Amino acid sequence: MKHILGIGNALVDMITNIPADEVLDRLSLPKGSMTLVDAASAQSITEATSKFSRKLTSGGSAANTVFGLAHLGLQVGYLGKTGKDELGEVYENDLKACGITTHISKSSTPTGRAVALISPDSERTFAVYLGAALELSHADIIESILAQYAHIHIEGYQVQNHEVLLKILQTAQGCGCSVSMDLASYNVVEENREFLRFILSHYVNIVFANEEEAKALTGQEPIEALDELSQICPLAVVKIGKNGSMIKTNGKVWKINAIEANAIDSTGAGDMYASGFLYGLVHHYNIETSGKIASLVAGKVTEIEGARLPDRVWDEIHHQIGLLI
Repeated sequence: MKHILGIGNALVDMITNIPADEVLDRLSLPKGSMTLVDAASAQSITEATSKFSRKLTSGGSAANTVFGLAHLGLQVGYLGKTGKDELGEVYENDLKACGITTHISKSSTPTGRAVALISPDSERTFAVYLGAALELSHADIIESILAQYAHIHIEGYQVQNHEVLLKILQTAQGCGCSVSMDLASYNVVEENREFLRFILSHYVNIVFANEEEAKALTGQEPIEALDELSQICPLAVVKIGKNGSMIKTNGKVWKINAIEANAIDSTGAGDMYASGFLYGLVHHYNIETSGKIASLVAGKVTEIEGARLPDRVWDEIHHQIGLLI
């Protein structure tokens, strides 16, 4: 049996460095948010920022997490939907090249893309055209695929389609899989608060949230939000950026420090945190050690543009994990 299957929106990331936050104001994009846009808006935003430095990578929150898990040495897969186009082929081939088993269905709709606008303080703002990713359907959630994995990791962006997300969760539960969910973005949480509280309490074993997402769900500051999340879900993680993270399960709290890092881009930091934490749990490390591994991987990814760490950094991470365990 393979270790972990990631399920999410298969999106090509367009990592773009902007010189000032005024660019976000002109585009009517709230700083730090994830805003869903249509094809025309995606094109206009792409054109309006075309003069700035840009890099294309395959992305999506859950895909970033399984990418990290693959480089940490786990057997992982990814389930999502792309278009029957060049970007879709590039996306799937990129995952395969990392040793990730792909379960990609195809649509006549173009492959989705996420324009990630990186502010000078390294905060990221996303304008997302979901494209084919939005068309993930009941027919794509195949029990025999989920049953190949011990654990299912789901990105919070999947909450855009309640029925399909419920199908994923119920199928995972029926297969005996444990489930983790990353809440993804505060505005998505605000729009789906009651549904999220329902699924977290009925189907999810581990919830990851940053402080904004935790507040959007609970109305509380990080410490109180962690308490409330841990009452909803068996294991709760609240990430608080450079101040580290807090983890609570079975009434016990762990405070994990962030590593010292020369942060230039926070894209993928939360996704990589989940990679490190799940890696620790798969290896039956304790909560504190798993949290430290999560903090290590998350910190390292902030030192590069985008969410894809080069091999030399993974070598360093493996060395430092050896020192932690």
